[in-house]
Amino acid sequence: MQLNKFTDYALRILMYISRPHEMPYTIAEIAQDLHVSQNHLVKIVHFMGKQKWILTTRGKGGGIRLNPQTLELTLGHLVRILQGDQQIVECHNPPCVLRVNCGLKGILDQALHSFYQSLDQYTLADALATPATFSTHSPIELLNIN
Repeated sequence: MQLNKFTDYALRILMYISRPHEMPYTIAEIAQDLHVSQNHLVKIVHFMGKQKWILTTRGKGGGIRLNPQTLELTLGHLVRILQGDQQIVECHNPPCVLRVNCGLKGILDQALHSFYQSLDQYTLADALATPATFSTHSPIELLNIN
């Protein structure tokens, strides 16, 4: 499964604004540092504000802060909401002639369920920990490239 850009950028923004900062973060600052257009960020920030994952303040001295409660949300919860009702494979539009004798959709649905179950094991706060913390959960050795 591949995360859509909306989800990718939203997770990056949440992680970025979780860092201590004297003043609230601004869209311009985040866009420049994350190399993402301000137009994309405005839409994503608006969505996350409606979810109450971030706190936004308008005007001079305003900006974006992370709602501290967001750190305790699981990555599975965040990604489910950000991705929306996304199917891995669509069998009905257009109708697939193979669907009568096909088990692929069920297998892919089970894989998607496992994907989210895995993400449900971790919170946003966990994602902010150093990568070495989670190396025992993955058979793939993490590379340290300097």
